[in-house]
Amino acid sequence: MKVIDIINGAKARGETLFTVEMLPPLKGEGTEGIFEAIEAIMPYGPSYINITFHREEVTFVERQGGMFDRRVIRRRPGTVGISSAIRQRYGVEVVPHLICGGLSKYDIEDALIDLDFLGIENVLALRGDNLKGETRFIPHPYGHGFANELVDQIRDMNRGIFVDNEIDVSHHSAFCIGVAAYPEKHSDASNIETDIKNLKRKVDAGADYIVTQMCFDNGSILNFIAACRRFGIEVPIAVGIKPLSSRSHLTLLPQVFGVSLPEELVAAVGECRDNEAVKQVGAEWAIEQGRALKRAGIPVLHFYTMGRSDRYMQMIAKALF
Repeated sequence: MKVIDIINGAKARGETLFTVEMLPPLKGEGTEGIFEAIEAIMPYGPSYINITFHREEVTFVERQGGMFDRRVIRRRPGTVGISSAIRQRYGVEVVPHLICGGLSKYDIEDALIDLDFLGIENVLALRGDNLKGETRFIPHPYGHGFANELVDQIRDMNRGIFVDNEIDVSHHSAFCIGVAAYPEKHSDASNIETDIKNLKRKVDAGADYIVTQMCFDNGSILNFIAACRRFGIEVPIAVGIKPLSSRSHLTLLPQVFGVSLPEELVAAVGECRDNEAVKQVGAEWAIEQGRALKRAGIPVLHFYTMGRSDRYMQMIAKALF
């Protein structure tokens, strides 16, 4: 079932949906960890589960003589495979991510064909991060530099148009396309207005819905949504929530994701004796944030779990859903 149909159905019933984001297993791991995390939250009825896509990393290995070999590794492969396994095992819809970073149009096309063959109808189209060590995003020579171009390719495939347009009679896929948004603006955008204009390019290219980056301040979220509507963006907007689980998040999340943390939350974490206490504070903040967003009519609360579903995530889900 398409995510847009799930969201529209919930909106018609006046409900707010519960969704989570999981990471594929590290290379060498089995499925036990991710299945355990999913089983912990299944009693609370997640409407769909996002599976992240991780680009390659480059390492240099010294060999005899002092020279170095450049090696390209992917630490978390298997997005397509684990998405299919989750859907088959639990009967819940999945949203695998696809990125521009490190992939050619042909790589993307092959992944989309695999997803289509597996009956997966949803995908989240992202530009992706810079390669580690690069100060700016450098696209694959035969790839895309922006997420709206990736949306274009997916929408073309829905129309039976392939990269080289070499096929006379072709199958039409039917992907529902999600895209990302940033209530506090993307780190590469000069200002929020420019960022919303870029978001509109993705929607105009064919995105069906939006999911936001994590944000800890509901005022910023609601102001962002209002600004999107003023710019003519009418598709549903799911809101991303990240329950804090470690004191290190106070520095890590702003540095890596470009988000700000409310002073009240920072102060509460500062009083915690250990990370168990931080998790309790993070869960309570997420619950209050979620309750207010539900009252505001947000259609989807999307939780960034980082692949874990401990008792605090269960506490959040039980309180809200």
